[in-house]
Parts: sequence; structure tokens; C-alpha cells
Amino acid sequence: MIYQMIPKINQDDQQVFARIDDDGKSRLSSIAQNEQFKADLANGVELQDADGNPMTADQIKTFLEGLA
Repeated sequence: MIYQMIPKINQDDQQVFARIDDDGKSRLSSIAQNEQFKADLANGVELQDADGNPMTADQIKTFLEGLA
């Protein structure tokens, strides 16, 4: 499973992430404040930007710290 940022339409919109399951399908989306989303990232689940580029572990750590 991975999470991928969904591009924002408006700058003020909340960031949404699509969860992509191992079969390549997205059945769930999440906002950054979702506890399961944060737990998944803390446990090493990959996070990609809107272009599908994986974020590094340090980038994810910084991202999670910004949510606190």
C-alpha cells in the first residue's frame, strides 16, 4: 500500500491523499489528520507527491512533525 497526494484545486483546500492498495486500486482517501494515515506513515508506508514521486523517510518525518 502507498499513499499519494491528490493535487489541490484551490490553494486553501485541505490536502487529501489517496490510499493505493497492492492491487493498484484506490478505495480510500484520507486527510493528513487521520490517525490511521499518520500511523501508516510512521510505520514506513510510502508517501508519494501528486506526480507519483516517492518522498524520502526524512521528508515524511518532517511532514509528520508539521502535523503535530
